[in-house]
Amino acid sequence: MRLAVINLVGLSRSLLGENMPGLTKFAEENGLQSYLPAFPAVTCTAQSSILTGTSPAAHGIVANGWYDRENTEVRFWKQSNHIVRGEKLWDKLRRELPDFTCAQLFWWYNMHSTADFTITPRPLYPADGRKVFDVHTQPMGMREELKKALGPFPFPAFWGPAAGIASSEWIAASAKWVEEKHSPTLSLVYLPHLDYPLQKDGPQASNILGELLKIDTLATDLINYYKSCDVRVLVLSEYGISSVTRAIHLNRLFRKKGWIQIKDELGLETLDCGASRAFAIADHQVAHVYVNDPLIREEVRILLETTPGIDEVRTAAEIWGEGVATERGGDFIAIGAADAWFTYYFWEDDQLAPDYARTIDIHRKPGYDPCELFIDPAITFPKLRIAKFLLKKKLGLRGLLDVIPLDATLIKGSHGRDTVAEDERPILLGSAFPVKTAEDVHQAILDAALNAR
Repeated sequence: MRLAVINLVGLSRSLLGENMPGLTKFAEENGLQSYLPAFPAVTCTAQSSILTGTSPAAHGIVANGWYDRENTEVRFWKQSNHIVRGEKLWDKLRRELPDFTCAQLFWWYNMHSTADFTITPRPLYPADGRKVFDVHTQPMGMREELKKALGPFPFPAFWGPAAGIASSEWIAASAKWVEEKHSPTLSLVYLPHLDYPLQKDGPQASNILGELLKIDTLATDLINYYKSCDVRVLVLSEYGISSVTRAIHLNRLFRKKGWIQIKDELGLETLDCGASRAFAIADHQVAHVYVNDPLIREEVRILLETTPGIDEVRTAAEIWGEGVATERGGDFIAIGAADAWFTYYFWEDDQLAPDYARTIDIHRKPGYDPCELFIDPAITFPKLRIAKFLLKKKLGLRGLLDVIPLDATLIKGSHGRDTVAEDERPILLGSAFPVKTAEDVHQAILDAALNAR
């Protein structure tokens, strides 16, 4: 029997019940286990731990992005699979199973891997400055076949203010398409829907009940489809999402201390990481703090330890020892309290915020920005502004879609901590293999693939 692993981001024990009848029934019939999240409990780290069976000490993924000391650049949401060190799940199984093939659908670091069939979001960036939504596939020719069969990938529904169920629906449809065309031995499918409302509105919001039903309906349909194809199914999540009530602006605190270097770019402020004495790269409830000036190292630690909302301060070496993770990670790693998360904000006057701050720009910002899920409520006619931008784009003119708010209080849910209540931990459904960590989930998938029943 072949195997499909469905990654339902943000799913935890606390969400199961009458609003997720299909998955609740699946859990009752096939087993449910919660496990300690990877650290940091963010997408790229968690997925890399599951796919390699190792911690960041070995695979090197210390966050969704980090500061490249050699190039003095912040690099977020890169896509090459070569960034992840170590042997991948599909390579191990290929040695054990004759004619083994793997489909890797929308899990991250999905470009140029050794998986047989891959689909990942990847815009096109022509030399004239345009950004054209698209996907990248392996084999390359599969891209046009997919789009002909399913239509274009609904990129705005994958990230941004319009993020919603449509992107997960397209991914599920692509999983069925790959199954029909190629019948892979192992299918890895990423359905991101819950990530959006849980971060925007928080897990306690009344509208979450409807969002749970949406993804439950979609996931249950995909499970039933795989069952009809004689494919065993596991369901897992990478992390649960906790309610948050406050944001911590570390770079603004560092600015008051004179530690960060601000550069004027056409009248707006940008952060010069290489020239800063210390700065923070924010990623949900975890922040990597890089100290370029060793003379202030202890002062930085003291500030972090005494800042309200910071629960703990660790060093990469303490967590991971010598190696790639410590090379990539911050000199200090700040962990927010259960109800707190970190922004990347470094400006003190919103009028001087960099041009990318009010746009969807996951690569340029020196940190993760969940406010990209919102349209600024201060904009009187947001649809008119968006229409104006789209018209300029259609005419071949450049423009700035500056509709993202700079109000961190909008965010009601976050993740990243490895110490969370049990009912907010990530879960694994469908396996009796005992799991306590993300690395154990790797072993459970191996066990299911090698001993499929």
